[in-house]
Order: sequence, then C-alpha cells, then structure tokens
Amino acid sequence: MSKSFGVAHRFVHFASAAVLFATVLASPSAMSQDIKPALVYDFGGRFDASFNESAYRGAEKFKKDTGIAYRDYEIQNDSQREQALREFARRGHFPIVAVGFAQGAAVAKVAKEFPNSRFAIVDFVVPEPNVRSIVFKENESSYLAGMMAAMSSKSDTLGFIGGMDVPLIRKFSCAYIGGVKAVKPNAQVLVSWTGTTGDAWNNPTRGAELARSQFGRGVDTVYAVAGGTSIGILQAAADAKKFSIGEASNQNGLHPGSVLTSVVKHLDLAVYNAFMDAKAGKFSAGVQALGLAEGGVEVAMDDNNKSVVTEPMRNRVKDASTKIMAGSLKVHNFLDDQQCPYSN
Repeated sequence: MSKSFGVAHRFVHFASAAVLFATVLASPSAMSQDIKPALVYDFGGRFDASFNESAYRGAEKFKKDTGIAYRDYEIQNDSQREQALREFARRGHFPIVAVGFAQGAAVAKVAKEFPNSRFAIVDFVVPEPNVRSIVFKENESSYLAGMMAAMSSKSDTLGFIGGMDVPLIRKFSCAYIGGVKAVKPNAQVLVSWTGTTGDAWNNPTRGAELARSQFGRGVDTVYAVAGGTSIGILQAAADAKKFSIGEASNQNGLHPGSVLTSVVKHLDLAVYNAFMDAKAGKFSAGVQALGLAEGGVEVAMDDNNKSVVTEPMRNRVKDASTKIMAGSLKVHNFLDDQQCPYSN
C-alpha cells in the first residue's frame, strides 16, 4: 500500500486547497439529475502508465462508486482536442475534464462557446467562469525526489529527462535539482528533452536512447517526466541496473527495485472530485492548487521500492516534507519567475 508524506491519498474533496474565484455554477437539482461526465486525454491515451492513466482511474472509481457512466476520448492529433471538447459539450456532457496543459487553448475557446456547460482542465489555468483549473505543486514532490536521488547516488551525477521543454516541465527539473543540491551541493544533474512536438510524450524508444546516453556519462539515477515516453526510460534504467524515478502515476511496480520512487500527481482525485462535485451540484470554477498538504502530490513508498529506500533516506524525506507543509522550507516554483535559483 503506497504511503504519502503529505495527507494520505484518499478520495475526498480538497477542502484546504488554494481555491480562487470559487463560484458554484448551477443548482444541486439541475446538476445532480442529469450529470453526463466526460474525459479527454492528452497524447499517450488512457493506458500510458502516467498522467492519463491516473485520470482514467479517477473516472473509473467515480463510475464504480456511483453507477454513473462517463465518456472518454483519446486524441490522435492536436486538432482533435477542440473537436472532442466541442462534441461532448454539444451532446450535453458535464463536467468535461481535459487532461494536460496542451489542452488550454481548446478549453478556453470551447468554454466560451458553451457558457452553460462545465469544464475542468489539469495543469493549466483557464480564467473562464465555467472552468475549474487544477494545478499541482509538483515542485514540492520533485524536490523530495531529488533528495532521494542524491542519497542513493554513488557517482554524484544524476539525470533528468523531460518531454517537451516547456515551463511546466522546467518546474519539475528545477525543483529536482534543488533537492539534489540540498543533499549533495557538488552533485551534477544532466538534463535532456525528448522532443519539440506532441510525440515527445509518446516515444519510449527515444526515451530509452536518452537514458542510455546519460548512463554513459555517469548518471546512476534518472528522473523521467515524459508521459508515455517515460516507459522507455524506466526500462532502460532497469536494463542497465540503474535507478529511475517515475512520475504522475505510481510506477514503482513497473520495475521493482529499479524504480527508486515515483512523484505521484493525484489526477485520479482531481477527476473524481470534479465528477462528484457536479453530481452533488457543487461544481465550482476557479483554481485549485494541490500540493503535499492537500494530498495532491507525494513520493510513493510501497512494497516495490522498500528494498532500495533506506531508513535514513525515508527519515530525511519525511522531515523535509513536514517542513514544506509547515512553510518553513520553501521550494522554488519555476512558473513564478521562469528562473531556477539552484545552481547546477
């Protein structure tokens, strides 16, 4: 059973989340009687073993708990984002949840066209009165992962492989470097990117190539933040008998003993709560920012990685997590200023 060093991950509303512009959008009777939830995945699809699959699990739990079916769609190209959202809205679906920052423009456009529909988007802020924007404090959990990577490293050379080089993924890499430097100030972090198009998130072969290149340069632990591409990175690490760090979903079980930990983003909770709020007539627009304190992110500890996570490592991460939640340890958020203060 996975354990969090934040709030235990359970299917509850994020009552303590930072919520801006929170406005209930419809009466309970109108929303609860005719709810028709829908989910639009980003590239990689529902079974990417990463963020899309986490969203899928949340929708499946909602269906199991309520008996209410949902519709979902796996896009194959950029134009389908807007098409899928618009078609769901035309058919009266709500809320319509879009997974991934790349869906931001499409959600903004379609939400304006259908002001009486309800939308939610993950990893992007759309300031429309009928859109819930769900963002995560991945910098907090990435910092903890960096600490773990440094503590496990014998070469003092760590790796980071991201999908597209965009500010959101820089948020992960910057905080990861910060965690590494907190433990080993002289350690080096090599950073690579898997592509410049949507294929960056669904190219395991390219991910494996970059991982092997980093291992050849002395890296002994690599953090993979590349969606479905990360599967190739984790496999390459297992083949080379190196450590990897998963992201979005708990990927510890993919290669037990090789995946040091996973930086979990609970998209499952975000999707589940969006659907449940609509069912209860309590769907609200605005921004939800979910970190360690809100149970939105964690570094996964379970039976699959207990043999490689030492007690000193566990204790140091627990202490840092407590300080982050208390506000006494501030982890830089790259999105605030597009700068990374941690020297590399």
